[in-house]
Amino acid sequence: MDLRKLKTLIDLVAESGIAELEITEGEGKVRIVKFSQVQPVVPVAAPEATVAVAPAAPAAPAASAEPVITGHIVKAPMVGTFYRAPNPNAPAFVEVGASVKEGDALCIIEAMKLLNEIEADKTGVIKEILVENGEPVEFGQPLFVIA
Repeated sequence: MDLRKLKTLIDLVAESGIAELEITEGEGKVRIVKFSQVQPVVPVAAPEATVAVAPAAPAAPAASAEPVITGHIVKAPMVGTFYRAPNPNAPAFVEVGASVKEGDALCIIEAMKLLNEIEADKTGVIKEILVENGEPVEFGQPLFVIA
């Protein structure tokens, strides 16, 4: 099942009143479970993919404690694991303060055993790196700030 279809299914579960969705397509099986803080999450012992969808957070007041990010934000185009370098022994693609041109490699996101190089979509200077090496990232999650 491709990532776009999986993302669509996750969004469908998140926006609907259903708590669980299981899809079997060919030999692949995907189970999406929406959980809340009241419901316990039960681990699944079958060889299937389980994706938990957090309920939408209530709207926060405008004066929240989160810092305001200024500049162009490069977001994750997919779900996966974020890597700052092409391999563990190599230097990072970019550091804070580095100048980048549109098309320069910024990081790698590993998704389903595939390494996807993420490129700068704007020319500028790396102002902030918002994700730590080896962390899982979600679709649309901010990764870098380019000034």
